[in-house]
Amino acid sequence: MCVQHSCSGCVNRRECLSLMSLSALGLGAWSTSAAAPSEGPGPADFVDPTKLRPKPEVRIMASFLEMPRPYWLGWPGTTYDLDGHQKEYSSLLAQSAKRLGVQVELRPQPINNEGDLTAWINQIKEKKPHAALVILQHFSCWGWASMVAKQSGIPLIIFSPIGMAFTGHVAGPSRTPGIYVVSSLDWSAVEDGLRMIRAKRMFEETRVLWIRGKERNESVLERLGTKVRAIPRDTFNQEFDKQPVTEEIKELAAQLRKQAAKIVEPNEQDTLNCMRAYVTAKRLLARENAHALSMDCLGMVEAKLVPTPPCAGWTLLQDQGITAGCEADMWGAMSLMLTSYLLDRPGYMNDPVPETVHNTLIAAHCTSGSRIDGFDKPPAPYILRNHSESALGVAMQVLWPEGQPVTLVRFTGPNDLIVDTGKVVGNVQTPPAGGCRTSVEIAMDAVEDCRDVQGFHQVVTLGNHFRVLRGFCELYGIKLVRSPRQSTFI
Repeated sequence: MCVQHSCSGCVNRRECLSLMSLSALGLGAWSTSAAAPSEGPGPADFVDPTKLRPKPEVRIMASFLEMPRPYWLGWPGTTYDLDGHQKEYSSLLAQSAKRLGVQVELRPQPINNEGDLTAWINQIKEKKPHAALVILQHFSCWGWASMVAKQSGIPLIIFSPIGMAFTGHVAGPSRTPGIYVVSSLDWSAVEDGLRMIRAKRMFEETRVLWIRGKERNESVLERLGTKVRAIPRDTFNQEFDKQPVTEEIKELAAQLRKQAAKIVEPNEQDTLNCMRAYVTAKRLLARENAHALSMDCLGMVEAKLVPTPPCAGWTLLQDQGITAGCEADMWGAMSLMLTSYLLDRPGYMNDPVPETVHNTLIAAHCTSGSRIDGFDKPPAPYILRNHSESALGVAMQVLWPEGQPVTLVRFTGPNDLIVDTGKVVGNVQTPPAGGCRTSVEIAMDAVEDCRDVQGFHQVVTLGNHFRVLRGFCELYGIKLVRSPRQSTFI
C-alpha cells in the first residue's frame, strides 16, 4: 500500500506501516515528523487490521421468471416493458454484486416454462450456491418461486416489483423461513438481501477468540456457523506485558489525543497503554487466525493483571469492522458482529438502565464504536475519559447525535434475536451520573414502560434497521423477539 501511494513523505518503512494502520483507523492526517528509533518489534510484526475482517466467497444464482409471451391480461399488464425492465434489473444486480463483493450467476435467458425451471433447480443443486434470487415478471410465477424454495434447499430472495403480486401472493412466502421477499420498486431492498447472504457467510468464516478461564478448546455455534476458540485469559495479559511501545503505538496514541474533542482524566502514558492493548489484540488475532474476540476484561482489571482496561483499543477495532466484545459475553459479541457484518457499522454493547421519570432507556458502557454512521463515514465526536469503574486507562465517551433513530439487537442464543427501536434524546454525563462513560438516553418506540425493555448487553446501533434485521431472521429461521408493545401498536 505504501508503494501504491509512493510514500514520498515517509521517513522509513516502519512509519509507512504505521501510516497503513492509521489510515485503516480513519484517525485523520498522519504526521511524518521525525521520531525516535523503534523500541520494539520491527515491520515484520505489523498486523494490517484490514486483513483481520473475514472476506468469504459468496455465490448466488439468479434468474428472471416470466410467463410465455406475448402477455395478455393479468398483471403486470400487456404494456409492461419486459425487455426494458429485465435489462434494468440485470444492470442493478451487477452493480450491487460488485459493490458488495459477491458473485452472481444470472441465467442468460428468462425462465418461462417448467422444463427450464426444473433444469435450473437441478443446476442449483449441483453447484450448491449460498443462495438463489428470482425476479418475478408475472403474478402467475409465484408457484414457480415456491418450487425453487422447496426443491433447492438454500435461502431464496424473491424480488417482486410492484405489479407482480397481491397481498395473497406475498403473505405466505414472506413469512416462510428461508425466504426473503421484496415486494417493491425499491432495488436497495434487494441489495439488502444480498447483504444478508454475505453477512451469514461472514459469520461462517469467522473465528472468534473467547479469552476467559484457563482452558483451550474450539467449538462451532449452531445455526450461525461461527467458530469459537477459547483460550486462557492469561494469554492476553502475558502478551500485553511483552508488547513494547513501538512507533505504531506512539503514532496511534498521539492521533487518539489529537482527534479528541476533550481530554479529561487520561494522561499520555494512559493512551500509550491503551494502544498497547490494541496492538496486542491485533497480533493475538493474527497468530490465532481469528477475526473477532470477546474477553473477560473486567476480571483481568479486577485481578490487576493489566494497567489499563482495553476500552479505547476495542473502540478502534470496532471502527475497523473487527468485533471486540467485553466481559467474555459471547452472545453480546455475536450481536456486535451482526451490526458489523449486516449493517456495515459498529454497534455498542451496553448495560440497560431504566429512567423511570422520563420513561427512557439509558444504554451505558465504556466501549462504543465512533464510526456509528458507517465504517466509511466520519467518526462521531468523542471525549477521552478513564474507565469509570476502575479509574484506569482510557475509555472514549462517544457523543451520539440527538434526535437520530437507533436499533437495539441482542442474540439470546443462536435461534432468537431481540430487536427494538428508538430515538436518541441525550448523552448522560458522568458525573453527575455514575456508571459507564458512554451513556446514551433513548426514547423507545412503542414500548409502554421502559422497565420492560428486554435483554441485557443489547447492542445499540445508529439508524432504524428493523426491516433488514427482520428479513435476516426470516431468511435464516431465527425467531425475532420484541419488547412488550403498547396496546395501540403491534
